Amino acid sequence: MSSLVFSKKLKEGNYRAILILNEKDNIELPFNFEVKYKGKKPNIIIKNADERIVVDEIKIKGDSVIFKMPIFDTEFRTVFVEDNLEGVWINHYKTTNNTIKFKATFGENNRFAFVPGKANPYFEGRWETTFSPNTKDSSKAIGVFHHSEQTDYMTGTFLTETGDYRYLEGMKHGNKLYLSCFDGGHAYLFVAEYTDEKLNGNFYSGATYVEPWTAKLNPDFKLNDAEEITFLKNKDEKINFSFPNLDKKITSLNDKKFENKPVIIQVMGSWCPNCMDESAYLAQVYKQYQKEGLEIVALAFEKTSDLEKAKNNLLRLKKRLGMDYEILITQQTGKDKASEVLSALNKITAFPTTIFLNKQHKVVKVHTGFSGPATGADYEVFKQRTESLIKQLLKE
Repeated sequence: MSSLVFSKKLKEGNYRAILILNEKDNIELPFNFEVKYKGKKPNIIIKNADERIVVDEIKIKGDSVIFKMPIFDTEFRTVFVEDNLEGVWINHYKTTNNTIKFKATFGENNRFAFVPGKANPYFEGRWETTFSPNTKDSSKAIGVFHHSEQTDYMTGTFLTETGDYRYLEGMKHGNKLYLSCFDGGHAYLFVAEYTDEKLNGNFYSGATYVEPWTAKLNPDFKLNDAEEITFLKNKDEKINFSFPNLDKKITSLNDKKFENKPVIIQVMGSWCPNCMDESAYLAQVYKQYQKEGLEIVALAFEKTSDLEKAKNNLLRLKKRLGMDYEILITQQTGKDKASEVLSALNKITAFPTTIFLNKQHKVVKVHTGFSGPATGADYEVFKQRTESLIKQLLKE
C-alpha cells in the first residue's frame, strides 16, 4: 500500500521573518515578505525598502517548505509551525558557518518590533562613516539615511569605494538606529546609538561577522574617486583575455564580433549583489546601444572552479536579468586572480569593476565598484556619466 502525503499550503499575506545571527546575545536580523498566489502556485516576495525580490522556486511536501533564492546559491529549508515557518537559511557559497536559524511569523507587518515614538527625523542626511575605526582595517563610507514621511520609519544605504550596501530598511527607536537587508546573497544588520552628535554601533553580516562603526553628519564628505582607484600601469598597453562563454566557445577581444567596436568589460560574479545591480543596468544599456555598435563582455569570477556549477549559476543570473551580452567563465576566484587575469591594470579592488574601451580597444576609463539604485541621486549621476561616455565612444 502506498501512503499519501498531504501537503499544507502557505497562507497568503504578510510575514515578519528573522535570521537569528547570535542566539546567546539575542542578535536578530528582521526582514519582511509577502506570499501571493499566481493561480495555484505561491510566490514569496521579499521586501527591502523599494526592492521586491520574487522567489518562485518553492517546494512544499507534507509540512516541509523549501525555497531557493532566485539568483544567489542560497536556500531556506523550513517546516510549518501552524501558520508560521521555522528552519534554516543555507548559504552554499560557504563551507563553514553556512546555516542560520530562521523563523517567519504570519500576519506581522513590522520589520523591527518597536512602536514608533514621536517623529523626530534627526538621522536624515549624509553621514561620514568609519568602519573599524582606529584599526589597520579602517575604511570610510557615506551613510545615506532617509526618514519616510518624517516618521521614525527609515530607509538608507552606505556608499563605499567598492559599492553600496543596497536597500536597507528599518527605524529610529529613541536615540538608536536599526537598519537591515536580506537579498538572498547577503544578510546585513546595522545597529547604532546616537550620543554626543555621533552614531556608534555594530554592523553584523551573516552568521559570524561583526564590525564596529561610527558616523557623524557631514553632507560635504566625499569618498575617493571611483575612476582613479584602478588604472592602466602603461597607458599604451591593451587588455586581452581568452575564456569560454556559456556555450563553452572560447571568446576573446580579437574575435570579429568586437572588431572596431567600443567594449565595456564587466569584472563580476553571480554571487555579488552589487554585480547583480550593475548587470541589471548593463542589460538595459546593451538593449539600447547594441544596434549602434556597443559590445559588453562579462568576466565571471565565481566562487567555484567547477565549470558546470559556474555555468548554471551564471545562466540563472542571465535569465533573471535578461543579460543578452557575452558572459565568460574564468574558472578563477577572487580579486587577486582577477588582478592576474587583467595584469595590465594596477589592481582589481572590487567586484564589480567596469572597464571602458574605445573602438581601438584602448582603455579610456576604469570604474571601481557600483553605486546601485538604492543610492538614489548617486546612481542617477553614474548613469548619466556612463551613457554620455558610451555615446561619445560610439561617435568616434
